[in-house]
Amino acid sequence: MSFDTNKSMITAAFVTQFHDSFDIASQQKDSRLQAAVHDRGKITGSSFTINDMGTIEMNAITTRFGDTVWDVPEAGTRNALMADYGVFVPVEKRDLRKLIADPQGPYLQLTLAAANRKKDDIIYRALLDTVFRKTENNGAYAPIPLPPDQRIVSGNAGMTKAKLIAAKAMFRRNECDEQNGEELFMTYNADMLTQILSDTTLTSADFMAVKMLQEGAVSSKWLGFNWLAYEKLDADAAGTTKTAAAWCKSAVHFGTGAEYNVDIGPRRDKNNTIQISVDASYGAGRASEKKVVSIEFMA
Repeated sequence: MSFDTNKSMITAAFVTQFHDSFDIASQQKDSRLQAAVHDRGKITGSSFTINDMGTIEMNAITTRFGDTVWDVPEAGTRNALMADYGVFVPVEKRDLRKLIADPQGPYLQLTLAAANRKKDDIIYRALLDTVFRKTENNGAYAPIPLPPDQRIVSGNAGMTKAKLIAAKAMFRRNECDEQNGEELFMTYNADMLTQILSDTTLTSADFMAVKMLQEGAVSSKWLGFNWLAYEKLDADAAGTTKTAAAWCKSAVHFGTGAEYNVDIGPRRDKNNTIQISVDASYGAGRASEKKVVSIEFMA
């Protein structure tokens, strides 16, 4: 064929390049709660301690040369256990050639996202779960749950303005709000988002920033709380009642034993399949019950 006839055709020298990357499924990739607690950094050992101390008040002195009256604040030591976590991903060595895929790319992105989500799970559990505390040097640790007066029950209602105001009032009553230099945080999930944006008493201009109405999202700072998305809120057996957490930044201590150690290599016992392994060690514990409020709501 002449040049003019052939010039619009694709020659056999051009090969078709198939998809050479991976589309990563929709998922939470970053830790949202780690920056909202007190990060203790590197931890050596199987656990770390959190010291707490009560308050004391000034007393009137009415007698000259009277006896000294001592006020000893209550003090205790809490124990936060470290735990190990890992993820192992096999990559068929032949796929590396066929897909032109680099295991240090999208595969490691998946493992890093999993590690960051695990941090949030640990911190959320530390907010609501029992913490072990002792008050004597030779004493045993006793379990300390989040007390009932720090819990807002469902009452067969969703997330209402009354519950949010009650939570904010608890922090004020306990002297652990912005007036004392504390930063407050609140978890929310899709159910809470739906209820808040559907409540006309909350979405009016008097109660909600215009930005929330424009973007259809809970403002990062609203009602004195920094709002953090977390979809793994506790649910009852029926899945109808869920529990959000509100807390001060100093309410939970988070520690890291081993941070995201990565190993990539062939598995001789698995036909030289490439294995990506990631391990880490994390721990967290509640420092004060007065700095945490749980809020139950009907989903």
